[in-house]
Amino acid sequence: MKRVIAVVGCVLFGVPWAWAESGKAVIQATAEGSSVSGDAALTETPDGLKMTVRVSNVPPGKHGLHIHQFGNCADQGNAAGGHYNPHGVAHGFLPSDGFAGAHAGDFGNIEVGADGTGMLELTLPDLRLGGASNTVGGRAIVLHEKEDDFGQPTGNAGGRIGCGVITITGS
Repeated sequence: MKRVIAVVGCVLFGVPWAWAESGKAVIQATAEGSSVSGDAALTETPDGLKMTVRVSNVPPGKHGLHIHQFGNCADQGNAAGGHYNPHGVAHGFLPSDGFAGAHAGDFGNIEVGADGTGMLELTLPDLRLGGASNTVGGRAIVLHEKEDDFGQPTGNAGGRIGCGVITITGS
């Protein structure tokens, strides 16, 4: 009962969402000798899952960024499996194509500058860290070697150069 009252109070008085889950991933290089690194911060908001990804020591240009099925970065990131695709749909860009036209893990590209750093921030409606559907907690976020060209079946983004498991850090 207290939780219901608190949530109603937050809605009525404009207080930030009281029980938003948060998560993170530490992105590490998948190849020995590589210095690719980064992190992802994920927060549930009333508008969806807000995700901020920062990478460094990455070759300049666009690099595909996806959430993959399993939370395992072994075997140069291949143990993460394919893109997270709970609805069995074609590859696309989740922010514009929605769940009917894109894998739940399809986030397009992160742009990396000449200094080797990049940042991507997205808010993804109906994606969650935990719960019954469209959940990404415990899965892997993967940085690819090439640009995602949105081709089928997975965007032709090449090998996996960075990988991190998404952990839920609090609510």
